[in-house]
Amino acid sequence: MLTRMPLTPDNNPPPPNKIKPFALSSLLQNGKLPLALCAIALLIQLGGNEASLWLRYDREGILNGEVWRIISGHLVHLSWPHLFMNLVGLILIWLLFGHLIKRSSWLIICVVGTLGISAGMMLFNPELKWYVGLSGLLHGMFVAGAIVSVKAGFRAEILLLILLTAKLAWEQVVGPLPGSAEFAGGNVIVDAHLYGAISGLIIALALIAYHSSRRPAV
Repeated sequence: MLTRMPLTPDNNPPPPNKIKPFALSSLLQNGKLPLALCAIALLIQLGGNEASLWLRYDREGILNGEVWRIISGHLVHLSWPHLFMNLVGLILIWLLFGHLIKRSSWLIICVVGTLGISAGMMLFNPELKWYVGLSGLLHGMFVAGAIVSVKAGFRAEILLLILLTAKLAWEQVVGPLPGSAEFAGGNVIVDAHLYGAISGLIIALALIAYHSSRRPAV
């Protein structure tokens, strides 16, 4: 059985006899944030094309003052398969790392992550007219969770970070993973994954540095 628990005040791994089991109850007891994201994304998808057009990341709309799109665009999806793929990813990330980070820190990771991805696209992808999807933020959450997990003393996440880095490199050099565009129902914006991962890295390191200076757990 996989075992994990939150960082202890001195940021050392906990004694073996105090390690909590990895379990679905982690999501049910502490998963208000991912469940809320799932519910909002589902409602937007039920809203159909009109909701998508009103909420998606849209460069021209943002430049004209529709600033909500900076965040809401990450909760809009191209299709139901695209939505379910991302929601499964969100739940898996929470099962792996949800209880290692405080809820307030997760909220910071999500908000700053979406801002970082949108800022990256606005600055470095001026040709990108619109974008939807949670996958960029999922990359940021995964990186943040894995880094905190490594800091807590778990070493398997080092391999996960290496694999994710290889995936990002593939996407930048070759393009989207085979079959991903067909499954999602449209083009995959791989730069959003890169911006999300970079945002997650920066936020995780900042949170670790901040909480290390104050001594409580992240």
